[in-house]
Amino acid sequence: MAGKAEKEHGEAGGRARGIDRLIQILEYLHEDGRPQRPNDIAVGIGAPKSSVYEIVNRLVDANFLEPFDREGRLFLGRKLHFLGAHYLETFDLLREADPTVAALSAETRETAQLCMCEGDKYVVALAHSGGRHFKISSDIGRPIPLTWTASGRLLVADRSENEIIDFIPPADFTLPDGKPLATRKFLSQIESARAEGFYSSDSVVDDYTHCFAAPVRDRDGACLATLCIVAPREEAKRRHDELRDSLLRHAATLTAKLGGGAKRRP
Repeated sequence: MAGKAEKEHGEAGGRARGIDRLIQILEYLHEDGRPQRPNDIAVGIGAPKSSVYEIVNRLVDANFLEPFDREGRLFLGRKLHFLGAHYLETFDLLREADPTVAALSAETRETAQLCMCEGDKYVVALAHSGGRHFKISSDIGRPIPLTWTASGRLLVADRSENEIIDFIPPADFTLPDGKPLATRKFLSQIESARAEGFYSSDSVVDDYTHCFAAPVRDRDGACLATLCIVAPREEAKRRHDELRDSLLRHAATLTAKLGGGAKRRP
């Protein structure tokens, strides 16, 4: 009996490890954002090549991964798109937010976004481009440190200072240019965002955009997402009050549609 129990335990452990490896592969390709060969995937996630090849082949058969070129590189497949589309149809926040994001973009003629936390990172969940010939791109779903974004100041504003420090990885306090962001400065910016119910700043990811962010609140008053406008810096400076007021009005409308409440203090 002991041998049978050990065998069943080993099989269950193997299945669990296989599922973990599958998740690693999909997350690695999503976060890296580039098609890769199975061998490169194995190196990237630090896994045995034999196990990665087996899982990758199964994912290709199921259309979760697809061949990208004749060099054997693979990327996320159409089945994931179909699953994502179904999620979008059934998830209340994204379904309710999409018309608001579109209306904000149409009104301001700037890029509008809905942004959220994904674990301890920031992601763009929805985006609509403005009416400009020059399009500001939005990498939907790509994780970015919260410290790099205007939205990040609002998305953690419901937490205490100690909770914020524990939540954000220390490495995320290094900005894209390699300079450190002082913890006290970041906490001060969060306090300002909390008090104003709004935050805007020049992007630290590029040299030409400015981001405006306002909270979208749940029934308990917690910030569950942010509504954002991303505009060229000179345009943002010239139209600052206009863009801020439009953003706040649409964020309040979306909060009301979701049955959200007043802001919550940490």
